[in-house]
Amino acid sequence: MAHSPKVVILGAGSLFFGRKAVWQMIHSPHLRTGTLALVDTDADRLAKMKTLAEKAIAHNDAPLKLEASTDRREVLKDADFVVFSFADRNAHFRGVDCDTSVKYGIRMCSGDTIGPGGVFRTLREWPEIAGSARDVLELCPDAWVINYINPAAVHGMGLARFFPDLKSMALCDAQFTLHENYAKAAGVPFDDKLKLRSGGPNHFTWLLEASYDGKDILPDIVDHVRKNADDDLNQQAQGYATQAKGWLNNGIAVELHDAFGYLPAVIAHTKEYVRFYQRPGTVGRDTHPPLKIFEVPDRLKWTDEVWQRVDDYVSGSVDIAEFDTEFGPDPATDLIENMWAGLGKSMHINTANGGAVPNMADDAFLELLCEVDMDGPRPLPYPEMPRGIRGLCEQVLDTHELTAAAAFHTDRDLLRRALLTDPLTYSVGDTDALIDELLELQRDAVSSDWFD
Repeated sequence: MAHSPKVVILGAGSLFFGRKAVWQMIHSPHLRTGTLALVDTDADRLAKMKTLAEKAIAHNDAPLKLEASTDRREVLKDADFVVFSFADRNAHFRGVDCDTSVKYGIRMCSGDTIGPGGVFRTLREWPEIAGSARDVLELCPDAWVINYINPAAVHGMGLARFFPDLKSMALCDAQFTLHENYAKAAGVPFDDKLKLRSGGPNHFTWLLEASYDGKDILPDIVDHVRKNADDDLNQQAQGYATQAKGWLNNGIAVELHDAFGYLPAVIAHTKEYVRFYQRPGTVGRDTHPPLKIFEVPDRLKWTDEVWQRVDDYVSGSVDIAEFDTEFGPDPATDLIENMWAGLGKSMHINTANGGAVPNMADDAFLELLCEVDMDGPRPLPYPEMPRGIRGLCEQVLDTHELTAAAAFHTDRDLLRRALLTDPLTYSVGDTDALIDELLELQRDAVSSDWFD
């Protein structure tokens, strides 16, 4: 490239991404001569992240330029990449969604991508996403937008459908280390002889192929997960406390594998997409009890601990040198580095299928292994999506499409249709009551147009 890259982070106070972005912009030989622009509407948090970045830049004697603003329009000009990574009181409202939905028989262990949690998070975040997209088109129309906000597929669909001139894709960190983990599970090296294909809608991906040097290693991976499932059940019997997203994951993965013939790739999320773990079976024969519910206090405790760590770096009570060893590459900045420098790494991207999965629509918005450069992502060839799994995927995709359309148009009928299509809802009447209750509980977080 003729110039150094400018990367703008909208939501620099994101504790999952902001600190890692600072780390990689400093340490990447391809990005460290560029500009990092931090944007957050919370001035206090922005100031902390800016100070953290300044100290890390100085410690590493990096030539990285730094900008910071509470107004994205001040820094968007000349951007090459814009990362969307913000949320409105995320843990609080996920708790509202999960605790309210369970009254209607819907149990969500994460509550941010499918079910009422995914739908209502879209309603909360979409207006700001849409406003940001309009500003990008006005101020830096050649920039690539990377949506890093859940539900990633819904927002990615919305940007693709309603802002077709925007260069955009959606990203998730769930598959970032997936291939390496599966290599370990199969007992094979993590190198170029390993071929894996996992695909489907974001958080509902399935391991469709796995081979090493031409040998099928799927049975080895399944055996590894099955052994861990036995350990999980033993821990449950002994009363071990496990957080909702990690609870009995191996056993549920094996049960779904035995039912559909393939392993779910990211079971911590996938288990929430199916109806089987919403309530006990009527004759008590289920191996696994219903899902645990997302724990707001645990998330808030983690958030407080992470901000305390940031405060310690800022105050100097922890040496900034520790920052260098605390973090490593993040999928979003790894993607940016890969695109900008033409590194040729294949990465999992949420984008249009484009014929990669031959028995799904070209415009199906799927998370697939892609070649990616400054021209955007190009999904690699995949096998057909297996029957049964394909039907589940289509229901998820229709739910997401309807949710994106409902948010864009602020349309109550489309909102209702999205939730009635959603795989977790059971009752028309309960769904109507749930919509009314969640809208009222989130009156200060969603568009006022929902109440006109």
